[in-house]
Amino acid sequence: MTPDRTPPDSTAWTLDPRVIDPTQELVNRTAMDDAEVDSIVGVLAALRTWREAEQTMSEASQKHMKLNGTDMKALRFLMASRNAGAVVTPGLLAETLRISTASTTKLLDRLERAGHVLRSPHPTDRRALMITVTDATRTDARESVGRVHARRFEAAARLSSEERNVVVRFLTDLSAPADPGSGGGQ
Repeated sequence: MTPDRTPPDSTAWTLDPRVIDPTQELVNRTAMDDAEVDSIVGVLAALRTWREAEQTMSEASQKHMKLNGTDMKALRFLMASRNAGAVVTPGLLAETLRISTASTTKLLDRLERAGHVLRSPHPTDRRALMITVTDATRTDARESVGRVHARRFEAAARLSSEERNVVVRFLTDLSAPADPGSGGGQ
């Protein structure tokens, strides 16, 4: 892409190293032609679009259910545990969410008041409590978030095994912590 050419998606300029790193201090692209850089920018733009859609969906779900992000994580874990036949205790929930027991108590109080969870005696340990999601919340979540997840699963299922391996490798590479000493180039 030449500097005088407007890209089809001008917001892609914020992802294009030819624009944001013209002197190649961070991204060495000397071995790449414009078509290859355009293709890479296209991948990054699609990733940004997905991330924005994910954030919008997450915010809409939280607003619809009147919950915060940690509350939603707790409900997802409780629903998955129920489907797997696992018993969830407050301690297991705290460990899973990586929050303190005090924070877990506040979270459970909030979710119980809102009618999302039930606390009941543990089936085998009379000193412990078992936490379950209510049927109404389970149904609501399945109809909203569950349908979105099903669509994502179907999209991944349409990929070949080799394509899925490439996507997993790519997303794993993106998720790796940055090496501050690497300079970011090749």
